[in-house]
Amino acid sequence: MSPSVRAVLIASLLSGSLLAPAAHAEDAAVKTRLEARGVKYEVDGDGDFKITYNYSKEQRSQLVFVSGSTQSVGGFKIREVFSPAARLEKDGINGAKALELLAESRKNKLGGWEVAGDVLYFVIKLPDSIDAAQLESAMDIAAETADDMEIKFSGDRDDL
Repeated sequence: MSPSVRAVLIASLLSGSLLAPAAHAEDAAVKTRLEARGVKYEVDGDGDFKITYNYSKEQRSQLVFVSGSTQSVGGFKIREVFSPAARLEKDGINGAKALELLAESRKNKLGGWEVAGDVLYFVIKLPDSIDAAQLESAMDIAAETADDMEIKFSGDRDDL
């Protein structure tokens, strides 16, 4: 590789122009699947699809996100469905509670508990080849699981 080509490649990498196009762009595949199921959504600043579940009987709501991008692992294109359940400090999630969450994750057939920043999320990682009905089912599972855990940690408070 010539020095000038190498310099252009390095400059492009540093500026981000050779990275995945429009990391924050709306993913048409997800949009199509959500619209096929009549799911109302917003696209957030990260390009994730934000869906609000309303549980009118319980007078609660729950946010669910569908990742606006995929990741490749072992030949699979993986998409995440995730829902916030608690704030670590505010809800007193410590080592003992973290161990309880690990045990809870073992019982779940789909998804598990993860932490990002100060937020506890229920996260489902799926092959991106799932259809619209399967995506909606995963969103339903994430919303219900996260909201149930939010109630356990925060009682009547409905922050997330």
